[in-house]
Amino acid sequence: MKKKHLAMTLSRLEGFRNPKPELEQYRTPGNVAAELLWLAHSQGDIAGRVVADLGAGTGVLTVGACLLGAGRVYAVEVDGDAVEVLRGNVERLGLADCVEVLHTHVSDFSASVNTVVMNPPFGSQNPHADRPFLTKAFEVGDVVYSIHLAKPEVRRFIEAFVRNFGFSITHRVTIPFEIPAQFFFHRKRLERISVDVYRFQRM
Repeated sequence: MKKKHLAMTLSRLEGFRNPKPELEQYRTPGNVAAELLWLAHSQGDIAGRVVADLGAGTGVLTVGACLLGAGRVYAVEVDGDAVEVLRGNVERLGLADCVEVLHTHVSDFSASVNTVVMNPPFGSQNPHADRPFLTKAFEVGDVVYSIHLAKPEVRRFIEAFVRNFGFSITHRVTIPFEIPAQFFFHRKRLERISVDVYRFQRM
């Protein structure tokens, strides 16, 4: 499968039916998910690996990891509405044997994995909402891929935070991220922001 085909497939998945602002539930765009997953695939971190998708939402990264040959994906999601959509997306693509869906908070996940993939909350509604995700990722995996706002203050935080957990940044790719209006506080029909896709590795 080519990266553009992966992006197209992920873009067609069902998104959030009832997105919750307090959980910052924004669908991961297919092209952004494909960028993260293709980087992970090129580094040998997906095919045949045990992967955790922390805050899996509707399963965009989960499905993509399976399509790229992951041996097993733990899809960890706290919101029941999202879990229902996630299960449907997985089943429609015939990937149920690849995925174990865990309806729980990321802090309660304890399995050791080869690779973590995630698009954690940016912290726009709840400051520092990404920290439990990063903390858990560094606890359970040796390699972590994550998406964060491409802002100087966020980059400084990420650089310091990962060092404190004994990880280093091996890759950082900056790409556009589109957010369609879906909450009452959105003033534009489509918000375009820049995000950084990171690869962290245990030192």
